[in-house]
Amino acid sequence: MDIEIQTDAARLVRRLRQAGLRITVAESCTGGLLASTLTDIAGASDWFDQSWVTYANDAKTRVLGVSPDTLERKGAVSAEVAIQMASGALARSTADIALSVTGIAGPGNVSDKKLGLVYVGAASGDWKTAERTIIGGTRAENKLGFVHFAIRVAIENMDAAVKRKEVRAAEDEKQREAIEAEREARQINRAAKEAGTRLDTAWQETAWSPGNEPHAEEDLGDDVEW
Repeated sequence: MDIEIQTDAARLVRRLRQAGLRITVAESCTGGLLASTLTDIAGASDWFDQSWVTYANDAKTRVLGVSPDTLERKGAVSAEVAIQMASGALARSTADIALSVTGIAGPGNVSDKKLGLVYVGAASGDWKTAERTIIGGTRAENKLGFVHFAIRVAIENMDAAVKRKEVRAAEDEKQREAIEAEREARQINRAAKEAGTRLDTAWQETAWSPGNEPHAEEDLGDDVEW
């Protein structure tokens, strides 16, 4: 196995372990090579759930729930089928992330699509996507290249999901701070209004009332000297 593939597989596994996630895979043209590459890493039972090799189109439909209409319209090697394979694998497992691989490894090619073309689907509970590339080597080279591409797609999408989560958390924190600031401003305004009301009505507590008229002895009398 290529050292770069092993290195990236280890990077993917570290992310899975750190996040406490499990992965499942659904393969077509790679024939189980992706699952084998990942489970070559010790301790795979902690983060690898299960896998499927659905080589034939009817297997994709029967096992993973891929739409026959999609297969008819788009072909097995398409973004739509890759996403449906990943989504079907995710739904049929207890994993948190699913990968799928569908491509043309060669050497023969019965379609009008390029030899070495591959689509990798990735799905989780929050997102799903498909990415493509063209390897263009021998059958063995293509299969290895497809596996490597799938691992990198998984890493990139996991990292992107973490960034989105961080952004959402930051936005949520800003929103909480804004709500708290608004609440505090309302409290300050309410306190200011209450203080103003007390000042406006304080005169009523000391104002003249019928009981406060001057006593008779305090009135000016006839003894006033002019």
